[in-house]
Amino acid sequence: MTESKVVLVTGAAKRIGASIARTFHSNGYKILIHAKNSMLEAKNLCSEFNRVKKNTAVALCADFDSQSETIELANTALSYFGRIDVLINNASMFYPTPLIEAKPTDWDSLFNSNVKAAFFLSQALYPELTKRHGSIINIVDAHVDKPLQNHVLYNMAKSALKSMTKTLSLEMAPQVRVNGISPGAILWPEDLEQKHNEETQSIQKEILDSIPMKRIGSTEDISNLAYFFAENGQYITGQIIKVDGGRSLS
Repeated sequence: MTESKVVLVTGAAKRIGASIARTFHSNGYKILIHAKNSMLEAKNLCSEFNRVKKNTAVALCADFDSQSETIELANTALSYFGRIDVLINNASMFYPTPLIEAKPTDWDSLFNSNVKAAFFLSQALYPELTKRHGSIINIVDAHVDKPLQNHVLYNMAKSALKSMTKTLSLEMAPQVRVNGISPGAILWPEDLEQKHNEETQSIQKEILDSIPMKRIGSTEDISNLAYFFAENGQYITGQIIKVDGGRSLS
């Protein structure tokens, strides 16, 4: 019997991360779900997976502001199922930092979650991924090429992640493939989802009008591409694919 492959997904308790976990689990992978503040949701997601097939999912907590917890996550994740075939760096802090208001703590928070942890997890798991001829998939952002106003630190961190993706694809070749996905408007921001007023509707209409396909995407648009990179894109590395309905062209 073929041993199941294993994927570690950071920031996988909700939204895009949870969708990625579901897609991989439904295709036979065992799932390592990382979370920080959403451990209840992470454990519920694991329970959902383990009801479908026993002992195929586990929730792991780590604060990426802590270097020791980041490395401990890599070691614990590897020991749990005895292998890791795919690392998906999805975890991300996202909030505005206008130039005159940005603080060193904002720099640390946004860079640690968006790129530093991704780098050191990739470093720590490089020997295992090499052994498995595995794959790293980084969730970047369509705004790296069209910066989001008042989000200078977030834009910088995601741009660094894009550069890291391309650089590591060279350093890790030919054993490990490294690719990125740049989502556009996939889900409405949580603050917009919670509001139902004219201002919110106006913002949503403005966004939809800027998208050639005239709709936002679905989380499955991201998770299906992630699975493609892991399983089918065997001659693809160093690529960052925009999934934005053509918005970056407008």
